Amino acid sequence: MLKLHNLSKVYRTDEVETVALNSVNVEIASGEFVAIMGPSGCGKSTLLNIIGMLDSPSSGDYIFMEENVAGYNEAKLSNIRKQNIGFIFQSFNLIDELTVEENIELALLYHNIPASERRERVAHVMDKVGIAHRAKHMPSQLSGGQQQRVAVARAVVGDQAMILADEPTGNLDSAHGQEVMEMLQQLNEEGTTIVMVTHSPAHADYARRTINLFDGHVVTENLRAAE
Repeated sequence: MLKLHNLSKVYRTDEVETVALNSVNVEIASGEFVAIMGPSGCGKSTLLNIIGMLDSPSSGDYIFMEENVAGYNEAKLSNIRKQNIGFIFQSFNLIDELTVEENIELALLYHNIPASERRERVAHVMDKVGIAHRAKHMPSQLSGGQQQRVAVARAVVGDQAMILADEPTGNLDSAHGQEVMEMLQQLNEEGTTIVMVTHSPAHADYARRTINLFDGHVVTENLRAAE
């Protein structure tokens, strides 16, 4: 699905140059579940943002579905992103003024999908993640685990081929965190490519492969044995 070749990201100010990623080489196949781990400040979120086309590399190549997107402008990146990639964030990023179903439907409003089809998709995905009984509730009326279920539903309602999850269990207790991981595992088993940043070795074990970063470098890659 994607290949990063000698990819680097450097942040510069007048006085300081910070190398967030340094000559990273990574390949991720369609249908994989990959965890990205490493200490704080090692470049995990930067890597995820570049994979998600929210940020651009300073140098190197990013091949996404056989297309080198490294030098694309924001308009091109946005079009590819909205068609192919869903995001799940640690902080949920729900809109407080919208109901559960409205938050989920928001992901479809930029796809020129008829209202009737949007409603069908939203109803289906709410049922899939076990949140249909909360459709008319506001985010403030939900537990953290329920809010993250809504975020998962929003990420997958457009049938995106890849889900990027940045510490998706970071604001949840262990029980709700496990529920979210089991949802991601189920999505992966159904064919969705998952790339997840996590600090938790237990949650990384849900992935088939773990990429370990340190100081902007890929230092090791571990493949979990098939069960």
